[in-house]
Amino acid sequence: MIVLSDNEEIINVIETLFQAGITKDLSILKEIHLNDSKFSSFSDLPPYDLKDYQNTIELEELKFVSISDYSYEIKSPKISIFGDTAIVAMGLIQKGMLVDTKAYTGEHMIITGRATFVLVKQPTWKIVHIHLSKIG
Repeated sequence: MIVLSDNEEIINVIETLFQAGITKDLSILKEIHLNDSKFSSFSDLPPYDLKDYQNTIELEELKFVSISDYSYEIKSPKISIFGDTAIVAMGLIQKGMLVDTKAYTGEHMIITGRATFVLVKQPTWKIVHIHLSKIG
């Protein structure tokens, strides 16, 4: 059995989030987010208000279903661990085709942004806060 370091586990959780956009296996989203009233998120796509666990899951599912040929690139992640809490700051590039299934049209999108994740270890690493913001 391979034992991963905390840093490797943390990056795997974050990559699992974005891999859901590629694989369209959206059931995994509920496993990597902390289902708790303490959960919160801000997105790089509207609506821009502070969201709770349920709204975040629903909007992530909608986002990933609406984007075909999705890809992402994590840039220069910085992981800081404080006991059972971790903060990850990074650059993030997301690409794909935003599909309008009613009009049968698509629009290429590239979101260059920054991302901050807060994770807690309970007993595995779970996302408890997300902040995604576009650059420019």
